[in-house]
Amino acid sequence: MNRYFIYARKSTDEEDRQILSLDSQLNELREFAQKEGLSIVEEFMEAKTAKQPGRRFFNYMLKRIEVGDADGILAWHPDRLARNSIDGGKIIYLVDQGVLKDLRFPTYRFDNTAQGKFVLNIAFGQSKYYIDNLSENVKRGIREKLRRGEWPGWAPLGYINDYKNRTIILDDDKSILVKKMFEVFAKGDISVAELHRQVTKLGLLSRTGKPVSHEVVSQTLRNPFYYGMIRYKGELYEGSHPPLISKKLFDTLQEILLGHRHPQVRGRIKFEYTGLMRCGECGRMITAEYQRGYIYYRCTKKNTSCTQKFLREEALLSQLIDALKKVYIDDSVKEKIFKRFDYYASRESKASFSLSGQISQKIKEIDAKIERLIDLYISQDISDEEYQNLKAKLLNEKHALKEKFDQIEKSSGGWLEHAKEFVTTCNRIGSVAWQENPRPSRDFLKTVGSNFILKDRSLLFSYSKPFDLIAKSQGDLDWCA
Repeated sequence: MNRYFIYARKSTDEEDRQILSLDSQLNELREFAQKEGLSIVEEFMEAKTAKQPGRRFFNYMLKRIEVGDADGILAWHPDRLARNSIDGGKIIYLVDQGVLKDLRFPTYRFDNTAQGKFVLNIAFGQSKYYIDNLSENVKRGIREKLRRGEWPGWAPLGYINDYKNRTIILDDDKSILVKKMFEVFAKGDISVAELHRQVTKLGLLSRTGKPVSHEVVSQTLRNPFYYGMIRYKGELYEGSHPPLISKKLFDTLQEILLGHRHPQVRGRIKFEYTGLMRCGECGRMITAEYQRGYIYYRCTKKNTSCTQKFLREEALLSQLIDALKKVYIDDSVKEKIFKRFDYYASRESKASFSLSGQISQKIKEIDAKIERLIDLYISQDISDEEYQNLKAKLLNEKHALKEKFDQIEKSSGGWLEHAKEFVTTCNRIGSVAWQENPRPSRDFLKTVGSNFILKDRSLLFSYSKPFDLIAKSQGDLDWCA
């Protein structure tokens, strides 16, 4: 009597399409063996796809057959044994050599004859064709999803899969934390490792309900999905999902990650104005140190003999406040300026409409270029790398134009919001200049001025445009009356 191994297999990537589970297969095979009076030596179970060779228990079972531990195999169907040409060839070869004397299937009949082996070859070929065709169908479905701007997988951190509408939408809870994560890192004063510690402390969880890993945080910062694009296998596609951040913010993050802007290490004592000023004598950076309860700013004097002396922070702040007062706009003047801005904005609404039309035309031209680029790629006139680089460049240009278009549509005059923001900044200087212990932030100072120089304990700098116009007028704002 022949001795048989029972072999049951299911594919881990076909969880929803299994005909029978492993337990169901084993129960059916045991009943079949009892009914047919087969001698079972051992049972093998495997949860792994057969579309590629390398299954551990399948190979072990064949080695056991080669040394004579069994004469045949009992499986549910030939496709449980092989879905690739190598494993199917091994089975046929062992049958040819007489090492494998019999194969039994409850759903398929095999005879160890020339005709039986030919039919078995066809069955293995059909199994391989099924898996190859399934793979092509999946790839075709993915390509179609990408054309529609849909992400073909699990939603990234901060988004969720809307199974009803088959789209990806923002996760109301996590998206707030993810957006905050981008904004915090964009300041440039924190490392990825420190950012990971902070988001873990805030309770940001992955899709599986576990704290996000360092790798997930790092990949999230680099993922163009969050500004509205999809990157799949190195190629960019327009996404139909709602963006979480702007393209400008994403570009800032990439500069920091590439090392063009280095995060500053936070110490126990924060010196607000280090890295802001240079020495007027030697050009070295101004540093700070804490001595006897006071903060002093001085030249680093690195590799040079500089004669500049210390300046206490209180004296530095006094000079900063005096400089800021020169660009202060009070509440009454602010209101007059706003009225004048509104007047000009109403006159320019028609011009804004014309500009929106120009941008729309440019977007159409880019779409036409992308179509021509696809034609060149299909005709093999350009390489894969050239196609992907050119396409990414055009898509980024289109995205920037769409952001500009949306900005114009929302503001009904692209300059109005920025102009009012500038006046509001000048007005806010009052809350800094006349407070009890003034300490204007470094970012605020960099908005108002540039090229900060400290020489002979005096602060010199240039007002940024258009703050320089306000500083020159020194409060003479009759033009807005």
